[in-house]
Amino acid sequence: MRPHRLADLFGQDAVTGPDSLIRHAIENDRIFSMILWGPPGCGKTTLARIIARETRSHFLHFSAVLAGVKQIREVIEEAKKQKQFQRKRTILFVDEIHRFNKAQQDAFLHHVESGLITLIGATTENPSFEVISPLLSRCRVIVLSLLDEDAVGRVLDRAIQDGENGLGDLNLSLAADARDHLIQISSGDARSALNSLEVAATLALAESPPRPGIRRKVTLDHVEKALQKKALIYDKGGDEHFNVISAFHKSLRGSDPDAALYWLARMLEAGEDALYVARRMVRFASEDVGNADPFALRLALGAMEAFRFLGHPEGDLALAQAAAYLATAPKSNSIYNAWNQVKQTVREKGALPVPLHIRNAPTGLMKDLGYGKGYRYAHDFKDGYAVQDYLPDAIADSLFYFPTDRGYEKMIAGRLKKWRTLKEKTKK
Repeated sequence: MRPHRLADLFGQDAVTGPDSLIRHAIENDRIFSMILWGPPGCGKTTLARIIARETRSHFLHFSAVLAGVKQIREVIEEAKKQKQFQRKRTILFVDEIHRFNKAQQDAFLHHVESGLITLIGATTENPSFEVISPLLSRCRVIVLSLLDEDAVGRVLDRAIQDGENGLGDLNLSLAADARDHLIQISSGDARSALNSLEVAATLALAESPPRPGIRRKVTLDHVEKALQKKALIYDKGGDEHFNVISAFHKSLRGSDPDAALYWLARMLEAGEDALYVARRMVRFASEDVGNADPFALRLALGAMEAFRFLGHPEGDLALAQAAAYLATAPKSNSIYNAWNQVKQTVREKGALPVPLHIRNAPTGLMKDLGYGKGYRYAHDFKDGYAVQDYLPDAIADSLFYFPTDRGYEKMIAGRLKKWRTLKEKTKK
C-alpha cells in the first residue's frame, strides 16, 4: 500500500512540498546522504523508496537490527558493481540506524564520503545522540512529523479505493464511524492504521464473501474486533468533547481523584490531544488550587513536560499523577477572584498615575519633581515590612486578594492580616 510517487505521500508537505529541499534534490537528480528522523509510521521508509524510484538509483534496504559488519562489506561490493557495470548510484537505506554500534557506523563512513553510496538512515531516536559525529556531519537531518488526522484519513481512503496497491479490488467501503475510530486509534501512525484496516476488511469479507456488484461495508464493529478495543463515544470537536473535559475539571475541583482519573482515561483512550488536557490542568492549578498549594502549578507543568518528553503511553502516567495530586490538593480560587477584580478595576478606572514616592528617580530633574521622595525601604523596618501605600491614590484603600484558611494559603492569610492591621492602625 506504499505510495510510489512523491505527490502521493501524505502529511509531510513541509519536507516534500513544491519548494522543499527533498523535491528539489529529486527533480535535479542530486540526492544527498540524509537521516530521516520521525515517529513510527510517518513515512520514512516510503520516502526513501520514492527517492530511489524517482531518481532511478539502485536501492538496497538494510536492517541495522539484523546485519553486521560482514553484511556491510557485501553491500559495499554490490554498490561497486552497480557503479562499474550498470552506471547506477546506490542508495543504501538503513532502517533503525540508531541501533548500529560505532564500528558498524565507521564501516560506512569512508564510502559515504567518497560518494560510492548515498546513505539514507531512518530513526525514531534523536540522531544527535545515536549517530556518530563524523557520519552525522556528512548527512542532512530531515525531520518528519507525526501524521495529522487528515493525512491518516487520506491514507485510509486511498487504501480502500486503490485496486492495484490497496483493497480496491475487494469492492469495500469504509463506514464513517469506523474510519474515525481507525484515525483516532492510530495516533498518527499510518502503518498501524493500514494494518488495522486490513484485518477489519478480512473480518468483513469473512461474514459475506465479495460478490459482483455488491459492495461490502467495513463497519465500526469490524474495526473494534480487529483492534480488540471498543470505540469510545467522543467527538473532539463536538458536545461530547466539552462534556467530558467539563466532567474532568469539576471532578478535580470537587476533590474526587477517582472520577478525575476516569475522565482523564476516557479522553486519552478516545484520542484527545494529551497536551490539551495538560494545559487544562496547568490552568486548574492556578484557578482552583492557587496558593493553597503552590507546588501544584509546578507539578502540573512538570507533567506536561514529561508527556512532551515521553509521549504515549509512558507519558500518560505523568498526567495521571498530576490529576490525582490536583484533585487531592487544598483548593482556593482567591487568586482567580482577585485577578478578575483587578482587571475590572483597571478597565473602569483607566491608567491611574503612579504615586510619586514609588516612582523611579534616575535623574536630578525627577528628584526635584518629587519622584521617590518619602519612599520607605522595606528591609530597613521590622519583619521587612514598611507601612506605605503602593496603589494609586484614587484606589489606595482597595483590597483584592483574600486568601482562604486552607493549605499554605492559611499562612499567607496570617501574614497578610498582620500587615493590613498594622497599616490600618498607622493610618488612624
